[in-house]
Parts: sequence; structure tokens; C-alpha cells
Amino acid sequence: MSYDANTYWGRQGLERAILDALAATGKDVGKLTIDDLAPADQFHSGGKSSTVRLARLAGLKPGMRVLDVGGGLGGPARTLAAEFGCQITVVDPTESYVRTGEALTARVRLADRVSHRVGDALTLDTGGSMFDIVWTQNSGMNIGDKERLYAGFARVLRPGGLLAFQEPMAGPVQPPIFPVMWAPDATTNFLRAPDAMRAMIEAAGFRATAWDDVTAELAGPSTGAAVPAHAIQRIVMGNAVDEITRAGKRNRDEGRIVMIQAVLVRA
Repeated sequence: MSYDANTYWGRQGLERAILDALAATGKDVGKLTIDDLAPADQFHSGGKSSTVRLARLAGLKPGMRVLDVGGGLGGPARTLAAEFGCQITVVDPTESYVRTGEALTARVRLADRVSHRVGDALTLDTGGSMFDIVWTQNSGMNIGDKERLYAGFARVLRPGGLLAFQEPMAGPVQPPIFPVMWAPDATTNFLRAPDAMRAMIEAAGFRATAWDDVTAELAGPSTGAAVPAHAIQRIVMGNAVDEITRAGKRNRDEGRIVMIQAVLVRA
């Protein structure tokens, strides 16, 4: 089974669906803040709080140039811009997410600090630009050629630049229970164990300065918690998210999937 991001993740009318869902909770969609948007634009375990945790772990500072690979709707990028003063380029393969991300970024008046474009994580084209940070949250689960992925991250980082990521990985108990958020079955799931991932990433030219198992910390569908109507998981996945949530709780509780946040320096 081949994996196509636009087929699996893409949705039409996504901006309107997000705005309608937020309006239904009483938000004034004409005056949205990044905190208002957070339930509907942070499409990863732990939501905005996990983005802030990773940013602090990486020591992000104002003026840093960040490449957010697989940045989806741009929730993390807008957080890094508004709360940490960074300049972010978001690359994502899903066209509807890029269009929606641009619209949401403009709506919260961050277009001068956050840009969005369609791109493939395995063939990053930055026009020769080098970044201080490569950032990625829950974006490599469908990518089998991880060696190529992380070599590409090293290529676009300045010497001494940082890779900051959050990624689900294979736990000590296998196989995972399906469906998971990124894969209905094993054919599009490419998780590796943390030790294997760390060795592979370091072989690509990185040195780890932080490697945290945050499985128990990060809230989200994998905890078994109810997913409200205005959460992006519900907006994108619909009622299918309920089965994903049940499987996710088992995967976490039984040690089948773990969540890692890490920061590594490009040698």
C-alpha cells in the first residue's frame, strides 16, 4: 500500500470547518489568538503544551530561523513566532493544510514571521538557506527511509544548529494496535525503537543533548481522553477518531508506542 499525504490527510473546506467549530465553543473568530486556535491547529500529541515544552528544551530564542518540517496547519510555528520570537518556514506535503495554515497565520497577524509552503520532507529544497533549528513534531511515522530524512535535516542546518523533534516510536511490546492516527494498519506505519532511532540520527551527524521519554506526560487521543468537536483530530478524522483513541490508550498503557522529545546538535 503506497502512502499519499494529500489522500490520507487532505480535507476540503478545512479553514471553515475549524472556524465553525471554534465559533460553536463561543470563540470570536474575528479576534482569534493562538491559544484560541490551539485545540484546532496543534495536530500532535500533547497539543500546544508539548510544543512549548519542546521549545524550552531546545532553548529557542528570538530571531532564530526555524524550519518546521511536516508542520501541518502551523500551530507550532505560530506558537514559536508569538511566544519565542522565532522566524519560521513551515513545509508540509498536504496542500489543504498549507492553504489553511496560511489563512490562519494571516488571521492572527503573524504572516511576517511565519511562511507556509508545500514540500516533501525527503527532498527539502530551501534554496540554499541554512537554518538554526530544524523542528518536527509527529511527522515521520509514515516515512520508511529515515536515514535519508535525517541526513536531509543535517544538510539544511548550519554547523552547530539544532534538531528538535517529538516523535512516536516503537515501544518494547510489539506490534502496535491499529488504527493509529497516522496509519489504519501496519502497511503505512514505520516506527522504530528509541535506541535504534537515536543511533541512526547520531550516525547522520548529530549529537544528542536531550532525549526524553514523555509518553506519560502528553495528553491527547492516545490517553483515551474524549476528543471534543473542536479538536483538530475530530475535525479531520471524524468519528474514526474514537477507535483511534481506544487503540491509542492500549498502545500507551501496554508499552507498544512511546513518545520521545529530543534535541540534537549538528556536529
